[in-house]
Amino acid sequence: MSVITMRKAYISTLGCKVNQYESASFETGFEEKGLAITHDVGDADLIVINTCAVTSKASAQSRQEIRKAARLNQRAEIVITGCHAHLLKDDLQTLTGIDANRIVVVANDRKDSLVANLIEKPASVSGFASNQISRSQDVCHLPVKKFGNRTRAYLRVQDGCDSYCSYCIVPYARGHSRSLHKAAVLRQAKTYAEAGHREIVITGIHVGNYGNDLDETTDIATLIETLCRETPSVRYRLSSIEPLEISEKLLTLMQELGNFMPHLHIPLQSGDDEILAR
Repeated sequence: MSVITMRKAYISTLGCKVNQYESASFETGFEEKGLAITHDVGDADLIVINTCAVTSKASAQSRQEIRKAARLNQRAEIVITGCHAHLLKDDLQTLTGIDANRIVVVANDRKDSLVANLIEKPASVSGFASNQISRSQDVCHLPVKKFGNRTRAYLRVQDGCDSYCSYCIVPYARGHSRSLHKAAVLRQAKTYAEAGHREIVITGIHVGNYGNDLDETTDIATLIETLCRETPSVRYRLSSIEPLEISEKLLTLMQELGNFMPHLHIPLQSGDDEILAR
């Protein structure tokens, strides 16, 4: 299907805040290419489903969403991306009742070129995804003009994880930890501020690991401090962060900076000592 025949795109997002940010970037990209975003799946010429695989329930919901979209719209091309698409591509090949010729699977490490490839050279993204992510890959900035009509916007500053906890599939889906350069983060924050967003949630797959892979000397606390001082009209909130990555500097900034919200979301790992010991 060419850009001439594609007029409307529908985007469905499952899972984490990083997925939601990436879907917002798809929306920006499609609109820049002349496509309208529709919230009616039956009205779309192109359907993008950004899947999740963090739990078996999330994978089941992803499969259900794919089947539902195919049932409600029997003509549109269906693009499946996200962690379920990246890890469980063979599972997608067994979905019953869906014409395989309608399906395009895009791996997580190709999300940055999803819009351009679909619009400009759709044949290049046909077929099923690889489940390998290069360890040398940098995290690509996916620009977002506006995060819908919400007051709060998500900003992805980091992707991937190096921990490989025994109970977690995420590193296999997202690859190693990569950080977005501070200048790119600041540009996106200023774009949000200009678009009228009054609160930004700093998010990532392992956000407390921000900066460890960069040549520049920085960490998540330094990044937050820069953002708060450079865009004082915006409130900042931090998404999930591991207990050992909550530094004294981060806590001090919560006390000193009026636009850094004193709120921490600390994730619980497995509640089973045997699993944690593996």
